[in-house]
Amino acid sequence: MRIHIATDHAGLDFSTQLQDHLRAAGHEVVDHGPIEYDAVDDYPAFCIRAAQAVVADQRAGVDALGVVFGGSGNGEQIAANKVGGIRAALVWNLSTAELAREHNDANVISIGARQHSYEEVTSFIDRFIETPFSGDERHVRRIGQIADFERDGSLLPDPRA
Repeated sequence: MRIHIATDHAGLDFSTQLQDHLRAAGHEVVDHGPIEYDAVDDYPAFCIRAAQAVVADQRAGVDALGVVFGGSGNGEQIAANKVGGIRAALVWNLSTAELAREHNDANVISIGARQHSYEEVTSFIDRFIETPFSGDERHVRRIGQIADFERDGSLLPDPRA
C-alpha cells in the first residue's frame, strides 16, 4: 500500500521514524514534508498535498492512505478534510484507529505527536492500515450523505421542519 505522510515541526521526528517502520512493513511511503525542522513552519500545505495525493491515488485505483501529524493533530485533520474525497479522522487510541476505517472508511488519520509515544503511534497506524472498511449498508449510506453534501450541498430533509 502507498502511504502519504505529512507533518509539521512537532511530528517531524515521528514522521521520519514512521517512514522507516512502514517501509520495513512493505509499504511505499511518500513524504509530503517538511524535510527539515522549522519551529514556525505551517502545516496546512503539507497536509493538503498529502490528502490530494491520497485522493489522486485512490481515483487511479492505487491502494493508498494518508497519515498527518501535528502537536495535537487537530489542525492537520482540519486541513486534510478540506480536500474533496478525504475523510480524515483524529485518532488517539486503537479503537478510534479501527473505527475510523471500519465505520467511516477514513482514508487519512491525524495523530497528535505530542500526545503519544512512538510505540502508541505505530500501533495506531498499523491498526488503521490493517482494518478494512466493513461495507455495512448503514455506513455506506452515511458516507454517501457526506459525499453528497461535499459535492452539491444536499442534505436529507430536516424531520423537524
